[in-house]
Amino acid sequence: MLILLPPSETKAKPTSGRPLALDRLSFGSLTDYRDALLTEQLRTAPALAAGRLYTGVLYAALDLPSLPAAAARRFVIISAQFGAVRPSDRIPAYKRSIDAAHWRPLLTPELERAAGRGVLLDCRSAAYVAAWRPAGQQAEQTAHVAVVRERNGERTVVSHDAKKTRGQVARFVAESGERPANVHELATLVRRAFPCELAAPVRAGAPWQLTIVTR
Repeated sequence: MLILLPPSETKAKPTSGRPLALDRLSFGSLTDYRDALLTEQLRTAPALAAGRLYTGVLYAALDLPSLPAAAARRFVIISAQFGAVRPSDRIPAYKRSIDAAHWRPLLTPELERAAGRGVLLDCRSAAYVAAWRPAGQQAEQTAHVAVVRERNGERTVVSHDAKKTRGQVARFVAESGERPANVHELATLVRRAFPCELAAPVRAGAPWQLTIVTR
């Protein structure tokens, strides 16, 4: 299975170390487009493993560096600068808003191959979902994580806490080592640690929604 993550705006700022090596990044078909987006500053800046570079709320809760290598390999991070990277890919700190329309035709074949027939746990925010939407059978195998807070029977959407919860859910699933065969088995796994509800797709070709309910 794959766990899809957004990047974070906050990043570590390495002051030393080897610079980016484009030919060593995952998803090699993206190399030419990545190269076209690079500034001279990014070409020479120190690079850091993506799992350590991103330091936002989701990543603080997920704590990728402390996961076993086998668990970390389940993750793919969608990046405005590099398209898609694995946690072990070394990249420099950057600042760029994603252009989903430009990345979509490039990411689609790469991520379709990476996902295969497995389950997808989608923890991305809307801007990064737009860069690749699983279709067909892969959409049926996808659960997008939403988070709501319930107080006195009323539910509200949360923002900051949602990022933290997505990170916690992603870590729990990766660390479990289990390989759910479908979204129902994935929901059963998540329920061991988080109150959640699984809702069917709202239309054909859309993902399932896995709503985590915090109280």
